Amino acid sequence: MTEPSGSDAAPVDALISLGGNIGDVRATLDRAVDLFCDGVAVRLKARSADYATPPWGVTDQPPFVNLALSVHTTLGPRGLLERALAVEARLGRERARSRRWGPRPVDIDIIAYGDLSLDEPDLHLPHPRLRERAFVLVPLAEIVPNRLIGGRRVGDLAREIDAAGIERLPARQAAERPARP
Repeated sequence: MTEPSGSDAAPVDALISLGGNIGDVRATLDRAVDLFCDGVAVRLKARSADYATPPWGVTDQPPFVNLALSVHTTLGPRGLLERALAVEARLGRERARSRRWGPRPVDIDIIAYGDLSLDEPDLHLPHPRLRERAFVLVPLAEIVPNRLIGGRRVGDLAREIDAAGIERLPARQAAERPARP
């Protein structure tokens, strides 16, 4: 299936997960949201709180901060992936040099793109490990609890998963947030 990569796709709602555990993570995630959601091709609909989460996969590393976004986009799934990778690179992620599931300043994953099912070497939709990842489900359930993914409500999936160690972080004051560009 060929999908447009530019801004010529029919508007679609997509779900995005962001996380990181190197540097000033919350400031980096704020910047990532600003860069990813330009208000034109990708418009922010909802943003979850920030959550402190234990590492997944490779556990001998610092805890992560994770959040979720609901966006409205005119980019195709490939274009949305290209944007995610560009934002990661701009904020210091070096995918070629990083260990899978290892420490990183930022990670941006497309969790769902409308109701599209896609299985390509570098893009699988909906995200194939969604049901294993409380650090994705808990923030998503905050903003889209009734959204169906794979025939199940996000809120139900979040209630059924072991969310031990996941903690909602307090909102930061304006003085703690980086200045917007």
